[in-house]
Amino acid sequence: MRRETQNILLVLLGGALLKISLTGGYLRYVKPSLQPWLIVAGLVMVALAAFAIVRDIRAGRAVDEHEHGTRSPWMLLLPVLAIFLIAPPALGSDSVTRDRAAAAPAAPSQARFPPLPPGQAPVLSMSEFLTRVVWDDSGALNHRDVRLRGFVVHPTPETTQLVRMRISCCAADATPVKVDLASPRAEELPADTWVEITARLRPGTATEANDYVPTVDPLAITTIPAPPDTYEF
Repeated sequence: MRRETQNILLVLLGGALLKISLTGGYLRYVKPSLQPWLIVAGLVMVALAAFAIVRDIRAGRAVDEHEHGTRSPWMLLLPVLAIFLIAPPALGSDSVTRDRAAAAPAAPSQARFPPLPPGQAPVLSMSEFLTRVVWDDSGALNHRDVRLRGFVVHPTPETTQLVRMRISCCAADATPVKVDLASPRAEELPADTWVEITARLRPGTATEANDYVPTVDPLAITTIPAPPDTYEF
């Protein structure tokens, strides 16, 4: 492949990386703390391409190379086109129902959980809620309404779940955090609908046999827009 083509591809790849880093699109693929590294990587790629272009212009020459092997470098354009034209969405219900095991909550680092936030129905992340369900033996959740946010999944015709994807680094290691919704209204919601629920735990429903997926009774269900960052960490 000609040197000019290599430089153009490098500019496009670096520009695509900068685009998703600065517009927030990177949140579909990696955790927020990686944004500075993505920006640096994009700037380095663009700078290297600019340096090579200036060097070739000053040298006043173009490098001719054989035509064989020119197809594989052009494959680098595919991720660029995907980002600019058809950027993949964040993981949703399809990822949950396609052979993704539930995220087993790890033991908390502290011996006791802090008190629940004040208010009649405090907002908890799905991860915190599930961790408390499995590890908090104080029963603090047994008679307490909480608010949870996530998207709707119908893994079977008889089951409706509220789910949030949790990642450690990027979407490739995502695992779902799930709760079963005991509500006829929830069954009518389309998959991938984002909702906030006010719900109460059914004690003893999260067991090893069901992969520690608790059941809650929703008292209120409100549809909400998908958040800018759909993952938990």
